Amino acid sequence: MFKQITLVSAIALSALAASPAIAADEYNVSSGLTAASAPLALHGVDTVAFIKTGNRIQGAAKFAAVHDGVAYYFATQANLDTFKANPSGYLPQNGGFCTFGVSVSKKFDGNPRWADVRNGKLYVFLSEEIFAAYQKDPAGTIAKAEKNWKQIRHTAAREL
Repeated sequence: MFKQITLVSAIALSALAASPAIAADEYNVSSGLTAASAPLALHGVDTVAFIKTGNRIQGAAKFAAVHDGVAYYFATQANLDTFKANPSGYLPQNGGFCTFGVSVSKKFDGNPRWADVRNGKLYVFLSEEIFAAYQKDPAGTIAKAEKNWKQIRHTAAREL
């Protein structure tokens, strides 16, 4: 039994070592890897479509781009090309973590089911209740999140 546990641990550690290097929790991603050998961001939702149209359109693995060690899926080749031409213009804010969470110095899952596009930027939230709290003061929440993100960006979520 001990040998099996040791073997499983060794395999897990070697898989982590072979993974693309991503700084501690700078991006909210899935726990597994995509076919592009990178963790998936934004639950696979096409960020270009979301920012341009406000629609949550699921992307596809065949239209994947890896940026900063994170995979993003797109619904069309045109959206993939748009992203590749200007990735920073289409990344979810706060690394894709819940904007309200970041405003209180936490890194919670950002789910595109609850999201807002303001001034061409995508903000995602943990839940319907959290999104409702954000809607009471969007500008204030975003300002606090922008300030806090600079402080917590390189800190692991479990350390906050």
